[in-house]
Amino acid sequence: MARSLSPFSIQAPGFYGLNTAESPVDLSPNFALEANNCVIDKFGRVAGRKGWVKANTASTELSTAQVCAIGEVIENDGTGTVLCAGNNKLFKLSSGSLVELTYGGGGVAPTILDNNWKFCQLNGVGIFWQRNYDALIYDPAVSTTTYRRLSEKSGSAGTVPDANEAISAFGRIWAADTITERQIVYFSDLQAPHVWTGGTSGTLDIVKIWPLGGDQIVALAAHNNRLFIMGKRQILVFANATDPANIFLEDSIVGIGCISRDSVQNIGTDVLFLSDTGVRSMLRTIQEKSAPMRDLSKNIRDDLMQYLSLEDTEDIKSGYSQVNQFYLLRLPIGNITYCFDTRGTLPDGSARVTAWPDFFACAFFETSNRKFYIGKSGYIGEYSGFLDDTKTYRMTYFTTWIDFGNQVQTSILKKIRYTMIGGAAQTLIFKWAKDYENFYRSETNDIDGSPNAAEYNVAEYNTTWEYTTGIFVEEVSVNGGGSGRVWQFGLEATINNQNVSIQKLEVTTKDGRI
Repeated sequence: MARSLSPFSIQAPGFYGLNTAESPVDLSPNFALEANNCVIDKFGRVAGRKGWVKANTASTELSTAQVCAIGEVIENDGTGTVLCAGNNKLFKLSSGSLVELTYGGGGVAPTILDNNWKFCQLNGVGIFWQRNYDALIYDPAVSTTTYRRLSEKSGSAGTVPDANEAISAFGRIWAADTITERQIVYFSDLQAPHVWTGGTSGTLDIVKIWPLGGDQIVALAAHNNRLFIMGKRQILVFANATDPANIFLEDSIVGIGCISRDSVQNIGTDVLFLSDTGVRSMLRTIQEKSAPMRDLSKNIRDDLMQYLSLEDTEDIKSGYSQVNQFYLLRLPIGNITYCFDTRGTLPDGSARVTAWPDFFACAFFETSNRKFYIGKSGYIGEYSGFLDDTKTYRMTYFTTWIDFGNQVQTSILKKIRYTMIGGAAQTLIFKWAKDYENFYRSETNDIDGSPNAAEYNVAEYNTTWEYTTGIFVEEVSVNGGGSGRVWQFGLEATINNQNVSIQKLEVTTKDGRI
């Protein structure tokens, strides 16, 4: 009796993102076991990430040092100026060049020996904060080429805290984590970041409020008229934060805290942060009396925990892009950046995650005109195009282990077909393995220069950007592919100034019964 051919198809393979935490047995093919240098695009497809281009020419003053903090000060007339820190100096980005800001205050200039600044801005003034350093300001109303100590601003009052953490929220600055005090939150006067005594300025002493006893403030966040004070093991939620005279403790979260100042990102509808058990979300509605927590990193938890065991948490960086709708978490020692899709969550509350290995970044920031900047060595990089500066990068995708709906049936592999958007004139490597073996067979295939069809029979966008090259259907006939009960399939592509996204994976097998 002739053996029948059996087709198997996955639409938008891997659109659930990575899942390396669960057993590979019976794992949905909507997950991926590897998705490197990928994003989940707005159509729910695994696609190559963008690259970066230099936003500035080479700077003698910055040299090859890393840009470790990026921010933007918005003047009262709406003018925005991008500021950054690196090589123990402060800079502004002006017409494609980094211009060093010199000290313009009185007395002796501060000695700067570290670049772990936290940036915030209020009322047209940009402020840099770092533990054991005077807060430094860029005030374009006074000078566009210099910086000063915040205490030197005209009309300053009180002692400015030498805080490591500060945010601008509810019309004032909130600061915490000084060299001598990690239990007090200081807040400035309304619209006056230089006034720390009198008016509506004041302090919140939380030393006796921690429900689990002693803790120390790591980060602050603001959302929905609430101030979140984040310790390492617990979080305090203060309501009515717009009126500090009547602020009150509304809730506390125990057992979960924040371990990294720069992991906190307000994404508009939520606050994301890194705890010692993974990336968390503080999703809350006004009607709820408790703060339900979601573990966004559930599907990569084991890998993430292994990386965190090696990291200095003060060096971990994060960023959020509203345009690209992702939250990035950079782990420098592990040399990996995790990309969390923020368009929505999976049914279990986790996020769709991909990984960007070897994607160096020391800072992230999205400007008011929606440019997403990245701190690089010697440069501010803009997330754009499909080259890393001038270099290509490798995109890889691997499915989960697939049994084609029959766990006991042996199948003989005959054909692999990918339907992709974009990627003209690029080389693809098809890979496959069977029965959980660590040995992969491969075939190389070149995408020709013309598409099989435009998507929906018309060009999707009238530009030369992401998907105008239409749909490509590429397949390989597998000779000697072997027989097995479960199979894994992979695709590797070198991203060379053009994106690739995977729309469909089709596999043809033959009944392997003897």
